[in-house]
Amino acid sequence: MNPFIGPEGILEKRSQYFYPCTSYFYRNPPQLVRGDMQYLYGHDGKRYTDFFAGVSVVASGHCNPEIAERTAEQLRTLQHTCTIYLTQPNVDLAERLAEVLPGDLRRTFFVNSGSEANEGALLLARLHTGRRGFIALEQGLHGRTYLTMSVTGLQMWRTDPQLAVPGAEDVTFIPRPYAQGMSADDAARRSIDALKTVLEERGGEIAAMIAEPIQGNAGIIVPPDWYFPEVKALLEQYGVLLISDEIQTGFGRTGRMFAMDRWGVTPDIISMAKALGSGVPVAAFASTDAIAASFNRPSASTFGGNPVSSVTALAVLDYIEAHRLPERAERLGGQLRAGLEDLAARYPRVLSEVRGAGLMLGAELSAGAPELGARLVDDVLEAMKDRGFIIGKNGVGRNVLAFQPPLVITEQNIAEMLAALGQVFEEADRAAASWTQEGAGDGNRA
Repeated sequence: MNPFIGPEGILEKRSQYFYPCTSYFYRNPPQLVRGDMQYLYGHDGKRYTDFFAGVSVVASGHCNPEIAERTAEQLRTLQHTCTIYLTQPNVDLAERLAEVLPGDLRRTFFVNSGSEANEGALLLARLHTGRRGFIALEQGLHGRTYLTMSVTGLQMWRTDPQLAVPGAEDVTFIPRPYAQGMSADDAARRSIDALKTVLEERGGEIAAMIAEPIQGNAGIIVPPDWYFPEVKALLEQYGVLLISDEIQTGFGRTGRMFAMDRWGVTPDIISMAKALGSGVPVAAFASTDAIAASFNRPSASTFGGNPVSSVTALAVLDYIEAHRLPERAERLGGQLRAGLEDLAARYPRVLSEVRGAGLMLGAELSAGAPELGARLVDDVLEAMKDRGFIIGKNGVGRNVLAFQPPLVITEQNIAEMLAALGQVFEEADRAAASWTQEGAGDGNRA
């Protein structure tokens, strides 16, 4: 007897019991029932090579046996107590994080999700500086809590219609260091100039600037190498803290342990989640002794740093070190990027731009006509899924293919995916030639 209800059964139950805000990928989605490192399996036994990793979460692989065994043993031993009681796994994890975090960041507060980590980081900045204001980049995404939504510039995720108008009250947005039609340096210079203006006018009111080192959901946007070093220097002149949101970029994804390491920048506060637990909820924000000392009023996280998540995170860090995942991401990311750039040269009408770092790459489709690009993305995702490959999508116009696979992916996996993608792009190129932008509004927009 088949124990699975199948995609149709799941969709029916979702329609009855989920909130209508819960979307999904694909016109004909599979039911996923099992994971094994870089692979996912459907209820019908079909195997998919995963190039999205649950949005950068399972960087160490699905159900990695070296990690899962330690998680299971802790589940059988001690599952939960809360931080008001003494257990060893969370202090061991905090000590271990201090060894890999940038600079002198060594104090850690454990929570459960990226939204909580960013919320705590923003609170810490206010407590330390005594100021209320924040600076954020346009099109950034920082979470689903009220404060993190307030510093989120990507309109798709500013869910609450009662949020303050951007630029009003406590949050000031500045242009991100990217704009179509501008060189990377010109776009970054425009962002720096805007930051200078804000600091000159309101620097004494600003607690922190929060930024993703590489904007993920906004289309995999990587600034020029000089951008964040100059940002940090400017902020320091006004006593404004830099919060690095490494929720998607942390723990090897970009070819470094943390993305800010690429530019030699040590933030004042860093937030982390996703890959730290490789599928088990664990998140944290970390800072220096001096800044952490300002967070001295009673606080706690009921589940934050529980024994199971802490032991899992320790196993993840062991695996990252033993298998040199940052170096692996840098090397395999080079292979993937070269293949995508080759496809861009062959199909310029379809693939407009390739960008990213390590194994966090974005391929923007039909940038000159984002609605057409969004339709193309949905068609490409569907066709690649049918060929056995899971790819993500993001971007302001939802027209960017997102490649953020488990870092255990292989050269052969990448070569096979690129070969299939080339076939799909050839078909898409023929379709794009006949489409008009007016007819490009259909398709899955999740």
